Parts: sequence; structure tokens; C-alpha cells
Amino acid sequence: MRFGLLGPLTVHDGAAVRPIGSPKGRALLGALLLRPNRAVPLDTLEAVLWGESPPATASASLHNHVARLRRVLAEDGEPRLRAVPGGYLLTVGAGELDSELFTERLDRARAGRLRQDWAAVGKETAQALELWRGAPLANLPDPALSHPEVRPQIQQLQEARLQALEWRFDAELRLGRHGGLAPELARLAEEHPLSEVFHRQLMLVLHRTDRQAEALAVFRRLRRTLIDELGIEPGPAVQQTHQEILTARQVSLSVPHPATAPSATAPSDTATGTPLAPPRTPRGPRPRPAQLPADTVDFAGREAELERLSAMLRPDPETPVPRVVVVSGMAGVGKTALAVHVAHRLRDQFPDGQLHADLRGFGAGDARSPHDLLARFLTDLGMREKALPEHPDDRAARFRSALDGRRLLVLLDNARDAAQLTPLLPGSGGCAVLITSRHTLADLPGAGRLRLEPLDAEGQRLLLTSLCGSRRARDEPEAVARILDACGGLPLALRLAGAQLANRPGWPLAALARRLDSSRGRLRALSAGGVAVQDAFAMSYVALRDSPLPAEAERARGFRMLGLWSGHTLAAESAAALLGRPVEEAHDLLEALVDAHLLQTPSPGQYTFHDLLGEYALERAAAEESRETRVAARLRLLVWYTAAVAEADAVLTPQSHPLPPPQAGTGAGTEAVAPPPPAFAGAEQALRWCVRELPALSEAIRLAARYARPDLAWRMAAGLFGYAQRFWWTREWERCMRLALRCAEEHHDLVGQGWLHSRTGTAHGSAHRLELCLDHLHLALTCFEKADDVTGQASSYAGLAEAHRRLGRLGETLSCGERAVELYRRAGDTRSVATVLSSMGDALMEAGEPAGAEQRYREALELWRAHDVLDGMATALTRIGDALRALNRPAEAFRTLEEALRIRLRLGERGGTAETLETIALTHSHFGDQLAAREHWERSLTMGRKLRLPARAAGAARPGL
Repeated sequence: MRFGLLGPLTVHDGAAVRPIGSPKGRALLGALLLRPNRAVPLDTLEAVLWGESPPATASASLHNHVARLRRVLAEDGEPRLRAVPGGYLLTVGAGELDSELFTERLDRARAGRLRQDWAAVGKETAQALELWRGAPLANLPDPALSHPEVRPQIQQLQEARLQALEWRFDAELRLGRHGGLAPELARLAEEHPLSEVFHRQLMLVLHRTDRQAEALAVFRRLRRTLIDELGIEPGPAVQQTHQEILTARQVSLSVPHPATAPSATAPSDTATGTPLAPPRTPRGPRPRPAQLPADTVDFAGREAELERLSAMLRPDPETPVPRVVVVSGMAGVGKTALAVHVAHRLRDQFPDGQLHADLRGFGAGDARSPHDLLARFLTDLGMREKALPEHPDDRAARFRSALDGRRLLVLLDNARDAAQLTPLLPGSGGCAVLITSRHTLADLPGAGRLRLEPLDAEGQRLLLTSLCGSRRARDEPEAVARILDACGGLPLALRLAGAQLANRPGWPLAALARRLDSSRGRLRALSAGGVAVQDAFAMSYVALRDSPLPAEAERARGFRMLGLWSGHTLAAESAAALLGRPVEEAHDLLEALVDAHLLQTPSPGQYTFHDLLGEYALERAAAEESRETRVAARLRLLVWYTAAVAEADAVLTPQSHPLPPPQAGTGAGTEAVAPPPPAFAGAEQALRWCVRELPALSEAIRLAARYARPDLAWRMAAGLFGYAQRFWWTREWERCMRLALRCAEEHHDLVGQGWLHSRTGTAHGSAHRLELCLDHLHLALTCFEKADDVTGQASSYAGLAEAHRRLGRLGETLSCGERAVELYRRAGDTRSVATVLSSMGDALMEAGEPAGAEQRYREALELWRAHDVLDGMATALTRIGDALRALNRPAEAFRTLEEALRIRLRLGERGGTAETLETIALTHSHFGDQLAAREHWERSLTMGRKLRLPARAAGAARPGL
């Protein structure tokens, strides 16, 4: 565990910062850490928390704060915070407290000063100062900060920091490293106007960088402040430095110099406000830099991008402002090659030359600083090195002045962020800046943007053909297609593949295609001459993973965790399940990875990996995450998919029996984060989701079987029944069912087997394969009986009754139906009882037994009335009216049908209304009133046409109308 006092108070357990929410909790911990491993008296702690007049309840309240703090600091082993006689003691181990580490390094620096080891002094003070994050204990409440036990120790730490700064600058000056010190020393001199040490050091830095006038101005300012504030002159050390500068300046002024005198409008150093000497005018014509890298000889494809980029960069006489364009894209997509190619294309448009720099935003080594690049660009444009301003802002101003009036192209490759670029942009004129980056750089103002995608099919083919030769490509078209598919449109991957072919002219292309088979590791195969695709990916990933910013490190972890599902499209909800994070956080992470070109978003709300990048992410997850973490993440996703499928099934098959939910607590902790499943607005949306997710669901079922989770596997497969009903029998759905059934059988999950056989049988019935339907329903019944699942048995008998009805087997239909009714009643599911009774009534009507049908329909009607299910009531009344027609009871029939029609119209349900109107038409026709029959028939037909419904009465009522 690590404790931080040198800034806001923090506690870090090695994995994350532990929150200390209450101000009094922070005050308590701060007081204990200021006296680590020593007892702190109770009255001292009470005074720190409540001031000199603590309330009567202070003692009890202090014990509560201590108990909460113990929970924050809880670890395995002996508690850190314990009660001792008269107070409390906090145990802190060696190297755990930043203030102690700071003191140790300062002591080593002191020893280095004694032996004149200035390199050691510089190293130790730099490491000591790196521990500081701001004012000590900055987040403690004011009463605690002003307490007599706390305030002196904070002041002591602040004074020690100033000592470390003084020694660090001394070491730099002794070692002759003056560059870059002036701005920081100027800030410290301003913050501490009475500090002679910092003023003297600033004077020395300015003097040794040929800025004597500014150094003398610093002395004058210090002298005036000391006289005004303290009534004293500067000390001997400052006076001696002042004399040395005066002597050196006199010598310098006595030597003739060809430089022009400073003008009244010369630019000034932002650190001091003192005018700077302008750059000396070079003799002869102005330099015309030509720094573009060599163009790619075999550049292929990208015609549309070339035209667009050229148009964005060409100077426009009508709007003489600098053009700034960012080309962004994933690693290996060809950003640099495109930028260099366009820059060579436009050389004539920029007669004053081209500047180029690799900013090293991604890759080995530190990123290039704008300060250093401006020095190089200014000297390339003719400024003498000694005339370069020291402050970055002044260099940027000089650079803008140097570009004014010129038409020059600046190519900045491999940029990390906008901060690296802003000082390098021209302020006016006909210049253009072309930038490449793996980030979108959305915060770079005024820039045009071109997002570079992988090559299209034609561009890929052209590039590979140019690398391996047209004859070889023509002779093996199938191998070419496999190589292109493996490379995923990335020019870098294609070039590496082409390099292997070029170096092996005797190889058939099929041999390389086999090596690039994704199951054998494409990333390892896509390398040549020390260059590899995965190395390019690693630059983007490692820059995030090793970033000091926690948000970027978290994005790197998100990237590799998402790689666990890299072959499929993700939404924010499914990504949240995989990552174990709230949906809003997952969405922000996905968008950040898109901006970093580590993810793609083919449509709003949908995210996917490029194939090769997804393979790399999966490799990183395997290398950097434990198996337990990977399995838990995937199980969270499987649980989410199970819930999502159940939601789709409820929308697509509202009349069928709903899937039973998984038992709570069976996910081994994977259900702790449960993002909501999709909320489908209707059947069409649910169906589209099933179609899109079917490959992912197939993989999810396979994974559930691998992780011995049959409860998830069979629920996902059975939940696709609504999809199967719309698309009949698809091979993918059948594969899902077989995978899930095998898993359920291996793990003896009888309920799962029953559901899968039941839904498979129903699907066979929908395809009119009734004997197969019966076989599977009997298997389902056997499983449900063994599992003592009454509802499953009832559902199986209901399915068997329906299959027998369609086969014209009245006896089996009624027998199975009665058994289903009995079991549904036992389970308390009277709605399903009503559905089965209606189906039995239909069977009796088809068999010419309307009296028996009427009885079943009326039993169903009573149940629907009891539940106040209007749609069920209307259907039952319509069926009863039809039975009464067959029984030649016209008054009862019309009365019943009129009640059904009133309910239909009240519900506004057009399909049911059309059916009831059709039945009324048939009844009128049956009893000889053809005029009324035609009227109701046409009303039904009109409504049916709007809904594209088939007319049941077409073959019966219409001829008699």
C-alpha cells in the first residue's frame, strides 16, 4: 500500500486508489500519517477533527471515524490502525509513505553535495521532486490544516521542497546544462520575490545563454524588492554574480559585431518581458528546405483519397490562410505513404520548400517536443542557432514570423496529440500543414480531416499484384483472394506479404495463403525484414497501456478485454457486460477507442474490430489477463445474451410459454454487473436483432458449452424460436440447437433437453413435418417427466394435441388436450388452459362436432373473462358464434358475434376485427341474408387487404353472395 502526503492525501493499494470520502476521515488519516508508527493522542486527534472546542460526542464520533478508516485500510494480516494507550497508531512500512521517500532522497542529495558529486545531486533531487503532486495534504479541511500539530509539519515539507529545487538547479548549473531552465526559474523567482537563491540562479542561466540584459534586469528587480520590503541590499553571492555579468557584458560590447541593433518592435521573451535581439539576416537567398522522405514507387489505389487530400491542401488565393489537414487511421493503414505521396504530388504548389518531421507520437522512445522541433525548423529556415529564443512560446512566434509570406508545406508524421502540434502551426499565409496520426485529434482547431480506411478490393488487388507480379497473381486467383482476406485491406500487411513473395520467387501463392490462415496465427506470419504488423499495433496499444494517465491505461485494458469478443459486433450494452462496467462508461470507452483507431463503428451504436487488430487484442488479453478474469468476462456476456434472447423471444412469440429465467447466483459472480437487455419496440426490431446477432449467439452457445453452462446454452438456443418461425429452418439455428442439446445431454440438464426438443418439434410442425414434430415432442415429454416439470409436461401435451389435430386424429387430439388442461390447472396456469380448450374446440369444429366445440369454447371464454383478457374473450366469442351458426341457432349466434365485434372495435385490433366480420358474413350467408353477408364480407376484405390477410371465407361465403 502507498500513502501520499505530497499533494492531496491519497491511499493506493497497488491496483487502484482507495476513496476516503469524508473530510474528517481525511483529517484523521493525515494526522496519523504525519506521525507514522507513533502513537497520536486522542485529544490531538479530536482537536484536528473539530478544533479546540470539540463537541460532547467527539469521543464516540472519533471511534466511528476510526472504524471506517480501518475498513478503507483493510488488508490481509494484522490491522494497520490499532488502539494504543491514550490514542491510536498507524503502521506504515518502508517505502510506503511518499514524504519519507522524499526525505531519504534529499538526504542522499545532501551527501552528494558534500562530495561534489553533482550528477548524483541532480538525479536524487529530480527523483525527489517527482514525488510531489501539489500542496501537501491539499484536500484536508481548513481546521485540520491550521492545527498546531499539522501546520508546522506542512511548512517543513514545503521548505524541504524549495531546498530540493535549489540543489537541483545548482547541479544543473555545475554540469553546464542551462538549456530550458530559464522559464521554471523565472516562475519560482516570481513566486518567491525575496528568494535571493532563485534570482541568482536565474541570473546565471540567462547570462550563460547570452541574455545578459535580461539577467541584469532580474538583479535590478530583486534589489528594488529587497530594499522596498526589507530595507536591505542583495547578499554577497548575488552581488558577485551581478559583477561577473557586468564584466562579461563590457567585454562583449567592446568587440565590433555585424548584427543589427534591436528595433523598437522586436519580440520579447515571455518569461521576462525583456526585448530579444532579432535573428541576424542570412546572406544570399533564403534556404529552401526539401525534407520530404522518398515517395513510394509502387503506391497503388487510394485515387479518391488522393484527390480529396490534394484539394484540401492546395493554396487558395481567395482565402490566404494556412491549410491544416489531419490524416488519421489505424496502424498499418497507410497514412504516412499517402501523406508522402500527396506531398510529392503538390511540391510545385509550395515553391518555398517542404519541412518534415516524425513526431514519434507512437513507438519506441520519447515523443518529439515542439520546443526542439521549432529549433530545428527555425535553423533550417535560416536562423542562427545562437539567436534562437529559449522560451517555447517565443520560438513558436518566431516560427510563425519565418513562415509569413512563404508558400511552404510542413509534413508532421505520427503525431500523438494536439498539444504536440499547436506550436508548429503557421499563423497566416499560403502554407499548408499535413499531419498523420493514429488519433482523430478532434481538439485541433481549424483542421480538415480525412479518416483513412483499409483499401477496397480493387486497391488491395492492385497493390498485391504490383508487389508479387501480375503473372503470379493471374495464375492463382484463389490464393490471391485468400491472401487479401487475411490481410484485411491493410497496406502494411499486404506489403509484408508481398515482400515474402518477392523474396521467394519459387513459392506458389497458395503456400503463403496457408501460412496466413487465421487459425495458425496471421500476425506472426505477417512480418518481413524486422517489420511486423503486430509491432505496428503494439505502438498504439503500448502508448495507452504505459501512459501515466489512468484514463489511457484503462482504455488499453478495455481494448484487450474487448478482444475476447473480437470476431463479433458489440453494442454499448454487450460491451458493458463483457467489461463489467456501467453502460455509460462502456460507451465512453468504445468511443475513445474509435477515436484512437483501435475500434471501428460501421453504424451508430455498433462497434467492431478490424480482423487483424482484433486478433492482436485477443493475444494481449491472453498474455496480460488471468484465465479467471477472461472466463468471468465472457460469462458476464453470455448471461447478458441469455437475457437479451429471452426479451426477443417474448416479443416474437408472445403467445408461447415464456422461457424460465436462469436460477439466481449460478454465474459465479458474473451477474454482479447486469446491463439491461435491449428493449425492443416491436417484432420487426427484435427480428433484426436476432438476424444480426445470430453468428455471435452461435459462438456464445459454443462458449457456454465449453464453460459447462448448459443453463445458458439451451436458453439462448430455445429463445431463437421466434427467429426460426420467421425464417423457417435455417442451418445456423439448427447448429445452435444441436450445440445446446449436446451440452444439456452431457451435463444431464433434463429441463434444457425438454425445452430444446419441444421447440425443435414445434419448428418441425411449422414446416409441416408433423411426424418429426411428434417424435421431438414425445422426447420433450419424457425429459419433463423425469425432471418433474409440470409446466413442461403440459406444454408438451399441448403441442402433441396440436400436431394430432393437424393430422386429423381427433381422439389423440382430445386425449392430449385433456391431459394438458389437467397439468396446466395443477400448475395454476389458467390462461394456458384457455388456449388449449380453444384448440380442442377448433379440432371438434373441423371434425363436424359443433356442440362439443361450443362447450370447449365457452369454458375458455369464462377463463378469459376471469382474467379480463379482452383479446381472448373476443376470439372465444367469435368461435362460439361460428359453432352456433353450425348448430342453427341464429339469434344466439348473432348476439355472440356482435359482442365479439364490439370488443374488437374497442381494442382497435384490425386483424381480429377482420376475422370477426368474416365470421358474421358467413353466418348471414348461412341463414340466407346475402345482402348483409356481402356488406360484412366487403368490410372484412377491405380491412384484410390493408393488413394483407388471407380470407378464410373466400371459398365459402363469396360464391353465395
